[in-house]
Amino acid sequence: MQADRTENFIQRIETALSRIAKAADEPDNPSGSAQIPPSVSQLVVQHEALREEVAAQIRRIDDVVGKLER
Repeated sequence: MQADRTENFIQRIETALSRIAKAADEPDNPSGSAQIPPSVSQLVVQHEALREEVAAQIRRIDDVVGKLER
């Protein structure tokens, strides 16, 4: 059951990250200036940092839920 909840949290976070990435790719830059896309290696580093932060926050949520269930 706990694994299902964790997987659900991860799915929701990944969906949100996907929406954020899609929004960032949309050409809604009012100044009309082209933005320089980050390199793939920069994206990988940012992605890993975000995944680590999300995992840490999920652990915190799980700890709180676990304490509430006692």
